[in-house]
Amino acid sequence: MRYLAVFVILLAAIAPAPAAEPPTTGVVAEVVDGDTVRLAGGGEVRLVGIQAPKLPLGRPGFAAWPLAQEARAALERMVLGRRVSLWFGGRRMDRHGRWLAHLADDEGRWVQGEMLAQGWARVYTFPDNRARAAEMLAREAEAREAKRGIWAHPYYRILSADGASGHEDTFQLVEGRVRTVAERRSRTYVNFGEDYRSDFTITLDAAARRAFRDAGFDVAGLEGRRVRVRGWMKDWNGPMIEVTHPEQIEVLP
Repeated sequence: MRYLAVFVILLAAIAPAPAAEPPTTGVVAEVVDGDTVRLAGGGEVRLVGIQAPKLPLGRPGFAAWPLAQEARAALERMVLGRRVSLWFGGRRMDRHGRWLAHLADDEGRWVQGEMLAQGWARVYTFPDNRARAAEMLAREAEAREAKRGIWAHPYYRILSADGASGHEDTFQLVEGRVRTVAERRSRTYVNFGEDYRSDFTITLDAAARRAFRDAGFDVAGLEGRRVRVRGWMKDWNGPMIEVTHPEQIEVLP
C-alpha cells in the first residue's frame, strides 16, 4: 500500500495541469504582429481566422513579409491599450499556448473583420476553427477588389494555376479551371493541367473528403469549374495545396 501511495503521488506531480479558463475580456498591452496580441496581466491571443503578413519575431533567417510592419501598426491603432472582448468559435488554444479567439473592441467592432476590410490580412481558417468564414471571405474580397493594404502589393497577388510553380513553402491563393477530379486509394486529386506530375493540383485526404461531404460540397462536381483555393503551397508532383475543409475552396462565377 505504501508503494501504491507513493506511485499515486508521483502521478499527480507529473500530470499536466488542467487548461486555464479562457478570458472573456482584457486590455491589449502589446501588439506582437498583425494577428497576435498580448493582454495585460498575461496571455497571448492569436486572432483566429486571419493571417497578417509575418514578422521574423526572433526566427533566424526568416525575412519579414512585405507590409508586415504596416499590418502591425494597423492593429495597434485598433486595439493597443484598449479593452477587448474575446469569443471562441472552435478550438480555444494552439500548441504554443495562445488563445485562438475572435476579438471585438470596446465599441463592438469585430477586429478580424476590420483587418480584412482594410486589407491587412487574408482569411486563414482551419478544420477546427471556421466560424464566420463566409463573412470573412466577403470582407477580404471587397478589400482585394479595392486594392487596399496588401492587395496593392504584387507579393500577395492571386496566382494562376499555370503560374503556381516556384512558390513552394508559401501561403497562396490560386485560381484556375479544374480539368479533372480523380480518386486514388484514400486521396482525391483535383487537377488543373494535363500532367498531374508537374501541373498544379489540389489534394484531399479521407478526413477532408468527409468534411466536404458533410458540408454538402461535391468535389467531383468541380470538373470544368473555375475555382480559387488557398493554403500552403507544397512541391509534390508539381505545385500542390492540400485542403482540409470546404472554406479553402471558392467556386467562381
